[in-house]
Amino acid sequence: MQPVSTGSQLKRRHTQRGRLLSGMTAVAGSEGYADASIARVIAHAGVSRPTFYEYFTDKADCFLAALADAQQQLLNHVRQAVGCEQPEHAMAAAIRALVAFADAQPTVARLAMNEPMVCSGQALDARDEWIAQIAQIIEDAHERVPPTTAIPDFSSRLLIGGIERQLAFHLRSGDPVTTLLEDLLDWVQHYQLPAGEHRWRSLQPLAPPPPSPFLEAIQLRTPAARARGRSRPSDAELAESNRRRILLAAAQLSASKGYNATTLADISELAAVDPRALRRLFADKQEVFAAVHELHFQSLVALTTRAFFAGESWPERVWEAGRAFAQSLEQNPHLAHVSFVEYYAAGPTGVQRNSELLLAFTVFLQEGYQYKPLDLPPSRIALAAIAATNFEAIYQQVRASPRPGLPGLLAHATFLELAPFLGPSETNQFIDQQLHDAHIHVGN
Repeated sequence: MQPVSTGSQLKRRHTQRGRLLSGMTAVAGSEGYADASIARVIAHAGVSRPTFYEYFTDKADCFLAALADAQQQLLNHVRQAVGCEQPEHAMAAAIRALVAFADAQPTVARLAMNEPMVCSGQALDARDEWIAQIAQIIEDAHERVPPTTAIPDFSSRLLIGGIERQLAFHLRSGDPVTTLLEDLLDWVQHYQLPAGEHRWRSLQPLAPPPPSPFLEAIQLRTPAARARGRSRPSDAELAESNRRRILLAAAQLSASKGYNATTLADISELAAVDPRALRRLFADKQEVFAAVHELHFQSLVALTTRAFFAGESWPERVWEAGRAFAQSLEQNPHLAHVSFVEYYAAGPTGVQRNSELLLAFTVFLQEGYQYKPLDLPPSRIALAAIAATNFEAIYQQVRASPRPGLPGLLAHATFLELAPFLGPSETNQFIDQQLHDAHIHVGN
């Protein structure tokens, strides 16, 4: 029979668990999840290692508990802020609440917003659910808005996810987040239309556009068997064949098991490459994934650049670049998973490549300032927010099961990118023309 715990024992256990969660928040929220060792957490908490294992099975278990606490704090803050505003101001209230919380409690905010991408697995599930809950708070308010009242005509879930990425970047780099607030509030206003005229809030995919003429397969395929009678491959050919097999295997395992659960032995077995040959090409697992990132990064930048400059007008260039980009990701789902879900897997290299890809997107948008000069043009922060929201859309689609298909969201992405420059009504006219032309092209 188990002894009954006294009130003082229960209080002590609650206090010890709370101290461990505070220790995880302090270490992971300031130094990052990768450096939040159990030794550092228990040192901060002032408890013994055996005490740690009374409450948590491992580091990830402790992190998930701390993450749940941090996300609940943020969720309560957003719910209270939205509840104090008129329903048409729900998005603005949520943005103000997130920025204010991140400014007041940067350590807790970094734990909630940035570190799930590093921890991956269940932490990503928790992150996605938290964003969905914030979006639902906003959408519940929007349901009370009259059809003639203007609110943002775009997915609240994606807008909040993009803003969260912006805040996470600033928290990670130590930059003040309050400088983002006014630009973010101004940015979301560019998508406002009367609620009864909305087209893009539901994220309902459309029919995919015709294949881009610039689309080409990324050379990450298992080499074909050599014909009989041909001479044996050279050492250089064999090394390149092994390298391609290894990168393909790593991408596949990232999508099926995740980076943290994948081992070099797993990669070697799936690639059918001797472990010694793998070691001659790559020093460790992180270097393998860095090579996958590099291959995909170079391919995507080259592809979207070619497609972008094929369009006649700037809006057409944005459409063509988006079409090629979305179809390339659809064609290479394992690579998309590495680049947009597991990009922290390659360490600083993966994070840097992801940031550079985001920057490349903002370069495509900058022509909008010359295409249609405005008295109050969108800020540079708005461009980064557009790119971050696009990345959030890709991330959500890649993680979804079954995947609805990125090419079907091309019109949504185009509205996101062009509306701050052209206005929502003119952007919708442009999209309708593109869809009409695509329909004629398919019909012919």
